[in-house]
Amino acid sequence: MSLFELILLAPVDEVETLSESLEALDALSVSVEDADAQTPAEQALFGEPGMPPPKAGWERSRMVALFATEALARDAAAVLGPQDFFGGCQLVAIQAVPDQDWVRLTQSQFTPVEITPEFWIVPSWHEPPAQATRVIRLDPGLAFGTGTHPTTGMCLRWIAGQGAAGKSLGRVLDYGCGSGILAIGAAKFGAVEIDAVDIDEAAIESTRANAEANHVTLHAGLPEKAVGTYQTVLANILATPLRVLAPLLCEHVEKGGHLVLAGILARQADELKAAYAPYCQLNVHDQEDGWILMTADF
Repeated sequence: MSLFELILLAPVDEVETLSESLEALDALSVSVEDADAQTPAEQALFGEPGMPPPKAGWERSRMVALFATEALARDAAAVLGPQDFFGGCQLVAIQAVPDQDWVRLTQSQFTPVEITPEFWIVPSWHEPPAQATRVIRLDPGLAFGTGTHPTTGMCLRWIAGQGAAGKSLGRVLDYGCGSGILAIGAAKFGAVEIDAVDIDEAAIESTRANAEANHVTLHAGLPEKAVGTYQTVLANILATPLRVLAPLLCEHVEKGGHLVLAGILARQADELKAAYAPYCQLNVHDQEDGWILMTADF
């Protein structure tokens, strides 16, 4: 059975009201995009991570509401038309959505990710590349960390670099583990004991499931499960919580150990160095797409 989409054009001031109205009229979903995309009038609204976008919305938005039946889509259009707030809006179309294999379509968007030529992250529906000698099997899920973000990639490259140099990761703490990808990566490169902690129960469950799928052993739990000192402490979060956590994270690094921090924008390097100065000397180890990896040796 086909779904139907109701397509509207709306000025920025009416997008929120229209979205709420469409949801009340049984829309399965409502998406909003720039009506002037791919034209000279296109507007970028992306803000930096953790910061609000520069504007609340586009001057003209294309809204697509998905309905279970054509009748529901037409009823919604009939109800919205006479409303005062619809005066500056325009009905573009009501049309059927072609049937698709949504699972296959979604899977096609996630392909193997190269960390190094020999180290790859591979979704379960793909075969590993022939040159891959170490593989993390990871499917997209609710928890952060699929390997596609520069911060995750840089952390994994650091881990791989330690292994390539013959250096032991020793006992490892992955603080803010998300999907568990860094902890699993550490296990692939010989970590002897791994604690992966997060404040989000969904992340903890995701980490446990991903560890089992990758046949590695680790201990996942809430932050209080992190006990004692570690040879390697990894934290891929964001700059603000990393500043707050400075004394705690440094307390967990043993003498001769390593601290590895990510989720930091290049312009935030100095403030992170200042926050950690009482405990260690942070340095920029890697950078990619405006993000940096910072490390310290104890």
